[in-house]
Amino acid sequence: MLDKIFHIVSEDQLSEVATALIQFLNEYSVVIFDGEMGTGKTTFISVLCKKLGVTDAISSPTYSIINTYESASVGEINHFDFYRIEDEQEAIESGLDEIIDSGEICFIEWAERIPKLLPQTYVRVVIELQEDFSRKFSIQLFKGK
Repeated sequence: MLDKIFHIVSEDQLSEVATALIQFLNEYSVVIFDGEMGTGKTTFISVLCKKLGVTDAISSPTYSIINTYESASVGEINHFDFYRIEDEQEAIESGLDEIIDSGEICFIEWAERIPKLLPQTYVRVVIELQEDFSRKFSIQLFKGK
């Protein structure tokens, strides 16, 4: 497992983290984003999508569960937010399993609520708020058996 770490003190630096993550999207179509509420998961996903050529407005799909964006470079990007789901069945009803199997890019927030539905191969981005209000980003690759 690779663990690449970035210390971010301003939003301007998110582009560097996005560039590092994009290099894995050919091999890893599922990216999960872990972090407490307010650490910047959706903000980072927005930077990442813009870097991938998305021109639509990026927003958290907290209430809709999924937003889909069109990317000039990778096709459809599916952005899931499972914060408000009651159980894994709701995630299945959102189309998660079919979309994961399609090979389309999936960005998933609050993936800890659906552990049994995650594929064996994915990228995990952990965002941690530091005491000085900077962020620590860790990019971890998980490759199935």
